[in-house]
Amino acid sequence: MRCRKISLVIPHFRKRQHSLESMRIQLVVSTLLLLAPLGAAQPQRQLNVMPMPSAVQVGSGQLLINRSFSVAISGFHDATLERGVQRFLAQLSRQTGLFLKSTPVENGNPTLLIRAEHGSEAVGKLGEDESYELAVSESGAQLIAANRLGILHGLQTLLQLVETGATGFSVPVVTIKDQPRFAWRGLLIDVGRHFIPVDVLKRNLDGMAAVKMNVLHLHLSDNEGFRVESKRFPKLHEMGSDGLYYTQEEIRDLVSYARDRGIRVMPEFDIPGHSRSWFVGYPELASTPGTYKIEPGGVDTVMDHTQ
Repeated sequence: MRCRKISLVIPHFRKRQHSLESMRIQLVVSTLLLLAPLGAAQPQRQLNVMPMPSAVQVGSGQLLINRSFSVAISGFHDATLERGVQRFLAQLSRQTGLFLKSTPVENGNPTLLIRAEHGSEAVGKLGEDESYELAVSESGAQLIAANRLGILHGLQTLLQLVETGATGFSVPVVTIKDQPRFAWRGLLIDVGRHFIPVDVLKRNLDGMAAVKMNVLHLHLSDNEGFRVESKRFPKLHEMGSDGLYYTQEEIRDLVSYARDRGIRVMPEFDIPGHSRSWFVGYPELASTPGTYKIEPGGVDTVMDHTQ
């Protein structure tokens, strides 16, 4: 069988319509390519900072971190602020493997200049100014805050900005204006039910400082234990803790450790309920008579409010 060859003839007007459509598409694509850089903002570089600061402006370039990195303090400063700077330098040394000078310099041209306007409250309080401004250029950095709380937060931000690249360690050129969104940024640790050694609590405080938290809520007593040494009522910790409690000296040290990192310690002693550990040594405080002891799921009662 022979096959017949069939030719399809497209009318002239359809060819012209197709050509015009192709030209239109090419024109639209070319126009979009030309206007895209003008009409669309370039995405800003993401920074590995936690929490993200309230205002960030990223520039171009970087500040190199090398053995000559130094810090100077101007304006107000005290022993607490100086210890914070020393911790920053120690952490930066560990982070980079560089052996940096461990104390602030007195003069010269420092890599990082720190200035606090005034001191902090003698006793930390809710709503204290914790804002700071950090400006990093290719030639140096400046950290300014109202008081040491902002300085401590800004130093943590600077540590988080350190990067590793072909030229070594560096910090991107950036301007940051930051203040907390929430005045109370707390962590609750329940040492009443589950005793935690002081060194572990301090590691938690270090972690809190790294992300700029400011309140450690320490739950110090519950049915399972009374965790603080009492000079006036010694049976509270002697009989109500199974030997797992903090001395008053340890508590003072922990509060001081937290304050150095811009963190307040809020103690909680649970009453009138959840207080069985109180009644092991002082059963007369309970609202019902009986012999009490530290045990899982033991008899629960409340404190006699008339005592």
